[in-house]
Amino acid sequence: MNTSDPRAYSPSAERNRQPILDVLAGWLPATGLVLEIASGSGEHSVWFAERWPNLVWQPSDPDRESRRSIAAHAQATGKSTIRPPLDLDVSAEDWPIESCDAVVCINMVHISPWPATLGLLRGAARLLPPGGLLYLYGPYKRGGEHTAPSNAQFDASLRARNPAWGVRDLETLEDEARARGLALREVVEMPANNLSLHFSKMT
Repeated sequence: MNTSDPRAYSPSAERNRQPILDVLAGWLPATGLVLEIASGSGEHSVWFAERWPNLVWQPSDPDRESRRSIAAHAQATGKSTIRPPLDLDVSAEDWPIESCDAVVCINMVHISPWPATLGLLRGAARLLPPGGLLYLYGPYKRGGEHTAPSNAQFDASLRARNPAWGVRDLETLEDEARARGLALREVVEMPANNLSLHFSKMT
């Protein structure tokens, strides 16, 4: 990123965007508003918006520089279906959006404190309609164990950077989601030992 071009680029976003798109294609609604949490560079937002013209994409991020990158990527596409990024902190009680048809959150749960994930679940349950999708992507433990040695190493590196971060246990996440009215419907194994998680708002 530089002052003349605020767009940031993430190698991981370029690697995982197509596998994520392939999974989301079977889960997203045909039309409506999709709220993306922790959009980061904005590359996922524009990639998805370009491929689903019948969906309105609402990116968000609490980081100002990330929002500048998101806005610049969106402007470069010329797509009117990408809204200006919201300054959204999932831990806050009030979000700057009242409703949406789906919530997508990629690679946030392990790189944030656990209360942020609880805030995400609470907010998604509040915004989504019955049956609405909450999509989470990233590494998770299953049965209390890492799914690969590389994930264990990644978890250790995260916790060394910030003790509040770390790869979360899927079963704990499922319990917390259900307590807030969100049911885990499907788990899909993804490249690089990541998982795609499909939660839906219970009726």
